[in-house]
Amino acid sequence: MNTSGKVIKCKAAVLWGLNQPFSIEEVEVAPPKAYEVRVKILVTGICRTDNNATIGVMPAKFPVIAGHEAVGIVESIGEGVTTVKPGDKVIPLCVPQCGTCFACIDPNSNFCEKIDITGRGVLSDGTSRFTCKGKPIYHFMNTSTFTEYTVVEECALAKIDAAAPPEKACLFGCAFTTGYGAAINTGKVTPGSTCAVFGLGGVGLSVIIGCKAAGASRIIGVDINSRKFEKAKAVGATECVNPKDHTKPISEVLKEMTGNSVKFTFEVTGNLDTMVDALASCHMNCGISVVVGDPPPSTTLAFDPMLVFTGRTWKGCIFGGWKTRNDLPKLVSDFMAKKFSLDQLITHVFPFNKIKDGFELLNKGESIRTILTF
Repeated sequence: MNTSGKVIKCKAAVLWGLNQPFSIEEVEVAPPKAYEVRVKILVTGICRTDNNATIGVMPAKFPVIAGHEAVGIVESIGEGVTTVKPGDKVIPLCVPQCGTCFACIDPNSNFCEKIDITGRGVLSDGTSRFTCKGKPIYHFMNTSTFTEYTVVEECALAKIDAAAPPEKACLFGCAFTTGYGAAINTGKVTPGSTCAVFGLGGVGLSVIIGCKAAGASRIIGVDINSRKFEKAKAVGATECVNPKDHTKPISEVLKEMTGNSVKFTFEVTGNLDTMVDALASCHMNCGISVVVGDPPPSTTLAFDPMLVFTGRTWKGCIFGGWKTRNDLPKLVSDFMAKKFSLDQLITHVFPFNKIKDGFELLNKGESIRTILTF
C-alpha cells in the first residue's frame, strides 16, 4: 500500500514524563514537510544517552520518543529533498550536517547548528510530526528512533550501502562512530603511544578500537565493572584496571603502571569526577584528555588549574568529530571491507517490544549494546 502523503499509524515507545517507564503506544506519524524525510526504522540500539533522557541527565521535552542509533529505509520524501529517495538505506543523524552553518563550513568542526542537544524536541518549523492520544509527542536529538516510523530533516540522514547489515550498521549512528572518532579525529592517537579509556561500554570499546587502529602500543581499560574487561581485551585493550581494587587515586595507579607515560586518556562515562581523574591521568606536560561521555546539564566542574597550566590539553568530542553526511557512508564502506569488526559491541538482540528488558540490562551493567528489531 502506498503510504506517501498519508498519516501512518504505528507502534512507538513513548516516555510520558521524567523517570517514567517506556510505554508502547500507537502513534500517528505525519507525512514529511519540505526538506524532510519519513523513515521506516529497521533496527535501533539502546544507548546510555537514551537512558539519560529518562532521568533528566540529557535534556528532553516530554512526552517524547527517544532513540538515536538506528538504520532505516526511506519511506517518503518531502518537497525539495534531493539527496535520498524512497527505498534508500539510511542512518538518522543525531549530529546533522546542514552544510551551510559556520561549523559545517569549517573543516575542523562538526557541531552543526541544526543539532538538538538542548531538548527543543521539534523540527525546523517549530512543530512535531508525532501525535498520540490527541497530544503532540516531541522529537529527540533530531532522530526519535524508538518507533516504527520517524520523520527527520534531510540534513540529518546519511545514505549508506544497501548491503550493510542493519543490526551492525546502526552502531554508526552513535556508539562506534563517537568512540572510534574520539581516538582517530579528536585525540589523534599516535603510533606507539599509551592510552587509558575510562568507561567500557559501547562507546568506550569503540575508543579502544580506534586507539588500536591508530597504532597505540598500550591501551588500558578503566571501569568499576570488571565484567566488562573480557570484552575490552577482545577489541584491543592490553590490560584493564578497576579503581575499586586500589586505595590510591586511579591517576597514581596509572602513573605507576606506565612510568608516567600515558599520553592519551578518554573519559566515556559523563561522570564529573571521572573527567578530572582522566585529565590527571595523562602526562602533565604533553598529555591529551578527551571528554566523550555526556556531562550532566546545569552543573559546574571544579578542578585544580595546575592540571592544565603545566601543559595538558583538555578536549571535548561530539560524535567523534566526523562530518556526518560525508563521513558515515565511508565508515560503513570500511566496515563492509572488513577493516574493523563490530561483533564484540553487540551483546543482545531483542524484538522492539522488549525495550524495557534492554534498558534493565543496561542499568545492571550486563550489556554493551542491545539492538532492538522491528
